[in-house]
Amino acid sequence: MSASFKTSGPVTLSEEQILLLHQKLREMRHDVNGRLANIVAAAELMRLRPESAAERMKLLLEQPHKAAETILNFSNDFEKSLGIDRK
Repeated sequence: MSASFKTSGPVTLSEEQILLLHQKLREMRHDVNGRLANIVAAAELMRLRPESAAERMKLLLEQPHKAAETILNFSNDFEKSLGIDRK
């Protein structure tokens, strides 16, 4: 899959902008890793205690959507910082 992107020319970021993007990247990684850990924990609890599967399933099913939302938010911030327009 290929997307078309356009910038307005060369991009220059200040040290502060780079640090902000780096912080947002770290937050995104932390959030996604936490959600993956939730998935593993819920699945393990369901395996060990099948009677609790119904209550764990809701948590399990929420995690991929929330992780994808976190990644999309970072991607949007990243593109905005670099002046990238999606076509």
